[in-house]
Amino acid sequence: MSSATPAQPLLTTWVVVGGAGAVGGLFVESLVAAGRSVSVVDTGPARPGARHLSGDITDIGPELAAELAAADAVVLAVPEPVALAAVKGVAAAMRPEALLVDTLSVKQPVVEAVRAQAPGREALALNPMFAPALGFEGRPVAAVVVQDGPRVREALALVTQWQGKVVEVDERDHDRLAAATQALTHAAVLSFGLALAELDVPIAELRAVAPPPHDTLLALLARIAGGTPEVYWDVQSANPQAPAARRELASAVRRIADLVEAGDEAGFEQLLGRLTGLLGPELDHYRASCAQIFAARS
Repeated sequence: MSSATPAQPLLTTWVVVGGAGAVGGLFVESLVAAGRSVSVVDTGPARPGARHLSGDITDIGPELAAELAAADAVVLAVPEPVALAAVKGVAAAMRPEALLVDTLSVKQPVVEAVRAQAPGREALALNPMFAPALGFEGRPVAAVVVQDGPRVREALALVTQWQGKVVEVDERDHDRLAAATQALTHAAVLSFGLALAELDVPIAELRAVAPPPHDTLLALLARIAGGTPEVYWDVQSANPQAPAARRELASAVRRIADLVEAGDEAGFEQLLGRLTGLLGPELDHYRASCAQIFAARS
């Protein structure tokens, strides 16, 4: 009995718009390593192993149109306003069977645009839920299947091949979860930093006495403050559920202050009990994880 012949890949030729950026670059490097043919459309520096093109994706010229028409998949790794302005023209330039992918941090507007302007086209909205420099291995990638098909499944299989953890959600759940995991988290760390700045305590003095939780928060603050402002701005400004997350953060700080300033120790204990209940069966996992983080920082 002969073994089955492996299916030939459908997605051999890729165009990554914004491939010189951090997220686009992660996909370019991973695709090149997987043996795919990759073209990068960007004004930034060229990526090793990829063909480089300059062009305006919102005003597609002949050379770029030809590149899009030859692609099996096109990735929009660009800011939301650019992606939304580009969807119609890019979809029109692509072959009908080719796959359209975006990497935006907010999904509802782009999914709506793709369904309205490229109906029936296989499309996938991905969001690596980590800093691109960390790489795919062992890290979650949120995936919204806009229009399913064999090319969508092959793209998801590629992410799994790169050892990313694919988590399929719809666009509304994506934005709800992103508001809690990204917008709320970043706002909490930035608020910590702003409060620290107002307390006017030199960092050198803090570092000398900082217990592990404070030291870890300083590390998170350094990562965000030293990162790309556009990335964190998009997380806060574009997600329609981010304002509610920030309001709850401000309200939570006020509730803690009210309990302490009222001398309500019993109420404070109840608050901690509520948070223990929130973690539920994951409590021990996260306590152990925290211990590992602190051990690594000692």
